[in-house]
Amino acid sequence: MKKWILILLTLHCSLLTVLNAGLTDFKTIEKAKQAYDAKAYTKSAALLDGLESKSPQKEYDIGNAYYKAKKYDAAIKAYEQAKGVDESQRLHNVGNIHFQKKEWDKAIETYEKALKIKEDKDTRFNLELAKKMKKKQEEQKKKQQNKDQNKKKDQKKKDDKKNQDKKKQNKDQNKKNDQQQKKDQQQKDKQGQKKKDQKKQDQKKQNGQKKKEDKKKEGEKKPSDSKKEKKPKEKKGDKASGQSKEQKKMSKEEKLKQAELKRLLKKMGQKKTPTMIYQMGENRKHKRDDNVKPW
Repeated sequence: MKKWILILLTLHCSLLTVLNAGLTDFKTIEKAKQAYDAKAYTKSAALLDGLESKSPQKEYDIGNAYYKAKKYDAAIKAYEQAKGVDESQRLHNVGNIHFQKKEWDKAIETYEKALKIKEDKDTRFNLELAKKMKKKQEEQKKKQQNKDQNKKKDQKKKDDKKNQDKKKQNKDQNKKNDQQQKKDQQQKDKQGQKKKDQKKQDQKKQNGQKKKEDKKKEGEKKPSDSKKEKKPKEKKGDKASGQSKEQKKMSKEEKLKQAELKRLLKKMGQKKTPTMIYQMGENRKHKRDDNVKPW
């Protein structure tokens, strides 16, 4: 009797524990639902994850909460542990996560698996939309590639033009440098030639000055020789000496003649001396004595 009483008491305690645990889970689930409705999705997922019981439905609800919170990686992990619920719906939600992550190939593959299990208009719509988005992405990618290629071509053209301009600039600079060097060389040659000409001129001037000095020196020596030549020693009875004396004598006679002529003119009161008198005086000049006055 006591044994049965003991068994009954044990069963009663176990039932109270199960009922108490069920009541606690119910309250937690209710709070999670309220949080989900209030869009506190992360809180809802945390409350559900805190439940001791493990079931595919609980994981599915956690996946939904994380999906709404846009925590896609955590949502996929929860959905993967929710196998046992409606498979087509679970795959539909997994496909939606890949869609949100723009993983078009994975989204298309997941939607097609869901449609194989069960045809659904929402899943079909999402599949077609995923295909369009993939095509659009490929077109955008291709367009971007073309744009990048055109950009590279334009950049290449710019670089080529820049290189050509640089080459032309270098060529012009080299030409300018060559012209400047040529000009400098010409100037240098001109200056060198000018120096040579100046040197020649200076040398010529020096030679001229030297010749002039030599000539001057020679000129200074010649006067003594010429002096000696011009004044040789005269001998007595030299003919040249006699002629010189006669010339001197004649000049004296000429002077006397002119004096006598003036005297006669004054005496006669005439401006001119008669020709006869002048001639007579001339013929008689050798006969009369120099000391005797005429008339």
